[in-house]
Amino acid sequence: MDQSGAVIARARLTLTNEDHSLNQEALSGADGQFSFANVLPGPFQLAITSAGFATQTFSGVLHSGEIDSVPAIVLAVASNVTEVQVGVNPVEVAEEQLKIEEKQRVLGAIPNFYVTYIPNAVPLTSKQKFKLAWKTVADPFTFVFVGGAAGVQQAQNHFKEYGQGAQGYAKRFGAGYGDTVTGTFIGSAILPSLLKQDPRYFYKGVGSMRSRFLYAIANSVICKGDNRRWQPNYSNILGSLASGGISNLYYPAQDRDGAELTFENAAFEIGGTAVTNLLQEFVIRKLTPKLNHDSAKP
Repeated sequence: MDQSGAVIARARLTLTNEDHSLNQEALSGADGQFSFANVLPGPFQLAITSAGFATQTFSGVLHSGEIDSVPAIVLAVASNVTEVQVGVNPVEVAEEQLKIEEKQRVLGAIPNFYVTYIPNAVPLTSKQKFKLAWKTVADPFTFVFVGGAAGVQQAQNHFKEYGQGAQGYAKRFGAGYGDTVTGTFIGSAILPSLLKQDPRYFYKGVGSMRSRFLYAIANSVICKGDNRRWQPNYSNILGSLASGGISNLYYPAQDRDGAELTFENAAFEIGGTAVTNLLQEFVIRKLTPKLNHDSAKP
């Protein structure tokens, strides 16, 4: 990464050993990460070069059977550079980072698309925000989850006016899926696009347990803007209210309670976001097998 904390894509890394019999090269990805495999044990040195930056080196010792995680490597701007041409389009970088997020699944099945483990991830465009929302609501697991919830509601005879049988189940499923679609698109695509806010949770992963706990809780009501500055999470708050209000259009009349229920549901949803953030910060990362880890592994 550079001195501001932004990741550097396509930096060239050369890995050598003590007698220089080993010489492997790699390029950092769109997330600034890299890895080397099948490295012989012993002292090693990494040389990192990137256009516009001074060459940086890192040394270490790899023991037999060990996976060595290299700390974040910060490149300084070269002192003799007077002009730097940026060759990587931010939209393309965001797209590459989005591809990583779209592969994240808890236990290999449950979608975990709305968290980024990349420090200072590039903001998403409006198109990318809608793409992520659509991928979420169209995911097979979403249908399975909503279907299971509808089955529980029917077994408990919740929303009595829907009745029983296939017709009653279809109504419950439709209402549940409607909640998912409106909540996801309004809170994670429409409002974030209009208000220029990032709908993702930015994994912290460092610091004391207390600081990470408070960070996760706070992220239920604050978020990063597309300008990468922290701000009130109007998208999540207003999205929760809007989704609750829209649900009054299709839920049975006896289960509606006007504005009071809408605000109660919004508060419950924000609380649910806080709980989800805590799980993201302390549990879910360990259960997501295909994520790209922050540290390089020679």
